[in-house]
Amino acid sequence: MFFSVTHGIHAVRLGNEASISQTIKVKPGQLYALILGASRTCAQDEVLRITVPPQTGDVPLQTLYSLNGDVIAWGFKATSNVAKVTFHNPGVQEDPSCGPLLDAIAIREFYPPMPTRVNLVKNPGFEEGPFPIFNSTNGVLLPPQQEDSFSPLPGWIIESLKAVKFIDSKHFNVPFGLGAVELVAGRESAIAQVIRTVTNKVYNITFSVGDAKNGCHGSMMVEAFAAKDTFKVPFKSQGKGTFKTVSYRFKAIAPRTRLTFYSSFYHTRIDDYGSLCGPVLDQVRVFPVA
Repeated sequence: MFFSVTHGIHAVRLGNEASISQTIKVKPGQLYALILGASRTCAQDEVLRITVPPQTGDVPLQTLYSLNGDVIAWGFKATSNVAKVTFHNPGVQEDPSCGPLLDAIAIREFYPPMPTRVNLVKNPGFEEGPFPIFNSTNGVLLPPQQEDSFSPLPGWIIESLKAVKFIDSKHFNVPFGLGAVELVAGRESAIAQVIRTVTNKVYNITFSVGDAKNGCHGSMMVEAFAAKDTFKVPFKSQGKGTFKTVSYRFKAIAPRTRLTFYSSFYHTRIDDYGSLCGPVLDQVRVFPVA
């Protein structure tokens, strides 16, 4: 059987109930993200189970976001100075030649971002994130929050059924700085953060919406939610890497306010209908009205 290997020339296929593991040095209490090239080998509901004790999570591989290989990030917090990383195929497929395919694995250390006086949002420009370490030009998928206890995108929660894509300025058009997120699965692809607010106080929220200059065309819409308010931002993409910045106001109704962003529509690249894409979100700011 022939397997397409995207990163390099070798890979590991995990058959039924198969596992591979490695023990690595880490810093206790530090946040990390495992970055791996992973894909399914058959048209079945394949799952990759990642374990770094005491944390474990199942990453679904059924949805293909690009035809030439997906890269996934999975977050964990170190509890000692060593961590045993295990990749396991928990399924029993009818075809024994099926199973998750791993062709590259890396690790990245994070430093937790903090809010400031001029911006209540942590990691507002996505400058702290799972930047691709090996040769990957498709961005990095961030699995749904229910699949891991610690987000691979510091400060943010992936609270949707499908993944969100982290993109970097080396391979994509990013409105500001080095990183941004692409909402690649419509309403099933949402990103959120809970910020500290003062009840009944009015706040400004600003953010930038655009396209990644990756062949994603069409009429886009980003919906944002803050307290009881909903903001809809239309954007007409011609795939040229343009963006616009919008500003709104909302009134806090509690000491904590959840900010949520998702794409209203589904999109695929005009040059590759098998690759999901969507609007880019960057530079989220929240600050009190003077």
